[in-house]
Amino acid sequence: MNSNQIKGAAKDVAGKVQRKAGEVLGSDEQKLKGAAKQVEGKAQKALGDAQEAAEDAADNIRNSRPNR
Repeated sequence: MNSNQIKGAAKDVAGKVQRKAGEVLGSDEQKLKGAAKQVEGKAQKALGDAQEAAEDAADNIRNSRPNR
């Protein structure tokens, strides 16, 4: 895992907690802020997933080259 995957997952969870707290407290503002934080977290995690996939692909290419 890379830092974007970890930070993104953490933001997603924090946003979910904030959104649920907004629901319990009846605060539309907190619900919206929580939902926005969740979207930001999911996007950051997706970026981290893409970075990880690119690194794995590069490793596979490097490892498949014949030794010279």
